[in-house]
Amino acid sequence: MRLPNMSQPSLLAPIAECPPGPPGAQVRLAVLGARGVGKSAMVVRFLTKRFIGDYEPNTGNLYSRLVHLDGDHVAVQIQDTPGCIQVQEDCVQVLDSLSRCVKWAEGFLLVYSITDYSSYQSVQPLYQHIRKMHPDARTPIIIVGNKADLLHARQVQAKEGLQLANELGSLFLEISTSEDSQGVCDVFQYLCKEVSKLQHAGSTDRRRSSIIPRPKSPNMQDLKRRFKQALSSKVK
Repeated sequence: MRLPNMSQPSLLAPIAECPPGPPGAQVRLAVLGARGVGKSAMVVRFLTKRFIGDYEPNTGNLYSRLVHLDGDHVAVQIQDTPGCIQVQEDCVQVLDSLSRCVKWAEGFLLVYSITDYSSYQSVQPLYQHIRKMHPDARTPIIIVGNKADLLHARQVQAKEGLQLANELGSLFLEISTSEDSQGVCDVFQYLCKEVSKLQHAGSTDRRRSSIIPRPKSPNMQDLKRRFKQALSSKVK
């Protein structure tokens, strides 16, 4: 069952901010992609279940909210980034302007529109930039083809998105932010879960590394050897 289209202009209801927590307690996500692919609409759809079609470009808002995830409330921070990514000669310079955001985030959504092939071409350089800042291959990155409801205007085939994701070793999904609230929710929740797993694994590794094993006494080994020699001499 599809949700009704709510693309008519409307005021966004306020979203309660989550209380500040200790450092490292939040799940930090970033949504990256070219201009007009629907990044802001995706974030708002996830947080409010509502769809708003028009946004002021290049706002780059940071949303900090409590999200219900697997029976728990998780503090999630989502950085919406300006849509200034283009595959041109100055692409590296544009990417450098996002380095602080990329370094800050722990999980990423790389979004393109299936109706805009140039936005699809922006995904790979964005992915490479993320991997440069996060060499750990476990850092979760999901490639999202948005506006899947606009099949009549499709410029990027689903098999192209899947092929790119396979080449980059990433997960790929096509969604319609305007028509499928659950699909958008599933994308963000999956990313939150993957980041949480990585956080727990990292804390476990740190605890293990902090435990200093008690060294074995070399004298004990020597005593065992001498005891065995004494027994063998008595048997003889």
